[in-house]
Amino acid sequence: MSATPELIANYQCLCGEGPIWHPDEGRLYWLDIDTGRIFRYEPATGHHEQIYEGEHIGGITIQADGSLALFGPRGMVDGWREGCITTLVEGIPGEEERRFNDCIADPEGRVYAGTLGQGLGNLYRIDPDGSVTHMVGDVGCSNGMGFIPDLTGLYYVDSVAGVVYRFDYDRATGNLTNQRVWLQVDTSQGIPDGMTVDAEGFVWVAFWDGNRVARYDPTTAEPVTTIGVSARKASCLTFGGPDAEDIYITTAIGDGDPALEGENAGGLFCINLGIHGVPEFRSRIGL
Repeated sequence: MSATPELIANYQCLCGEGPIWHPDEGRLYWLDIDTGRIFRYEPATGHHEQIYEGEHIGGITIQADGSLALFGPRGMVDGWREGCITTLVEGIPGEEERRFNDCIADPEGRVYAGTLGQGLGNLYRIDPDGSVTHMVGDVGCSNGMGFIPDLTGLYYVDSVAGVVYRFDYDRATGNLTNQRVWLQVDTSQGIPDGMTVDAEGFVWVAFWDGNRVARYDPTTAEPVTTIGVSARKASCLTFGGPDAEDIYITTAIGDGDPALEGENAGGLFCINLGIHGVPEFRSRIGL
């Protein structure tokens, strides 16, 4: 694969997001939040398809049993398996005018999920028994998250603030403490959106209105690699494939002029740089 990301599929997503690799199936799943659609791609065959359309889904995790957990509006979480939907969390009081936006499972099957919408958003922890714990408030735009490989910390993006925060993470309790700014971004050059962490601990950030994703040194927070994307709004990225070396990048059209967003805006891209990612942990909500 070339050093330029290859267009895999283009469903002209208004807000392509949430890419996640399903190792059992050898497929990548991703979203279009604004149209309530979910897609999947099987690189072994080149086949891709839309599999869901409904209310806005802001994030996906792979459950321990191989099903999907869908994080939707009003703090709702549903389980999905080949079109069969079950309710896992009915909603979160106070989140009636917001929806989930990005989420990540931890090694114990908990999920951290942020909300956005009317007013400032929040970050929650949802435990396997369905209980919900408020973790962080007054979030401008809750976005990407990623664990440090040794599981001592969690990165978290607030796009409105243009900040990637770092927390200390306690695996035993699921608590997040010692929130501090790890990276402050000049948002005139693009807004930090989704993110992931590779096997070496380097932090990857997608830049909305920035035409790029970038890899940052975890010690200095300096960019060491930048990948241009032929869509202005790079929204998120993840590692996938059998060796976790394929970097999948989602993009968006947003509410901008499609003619100015790039000819492949809203598409899914892939590039392989020989850098290994880390498989995502699996959620256990309701299992």
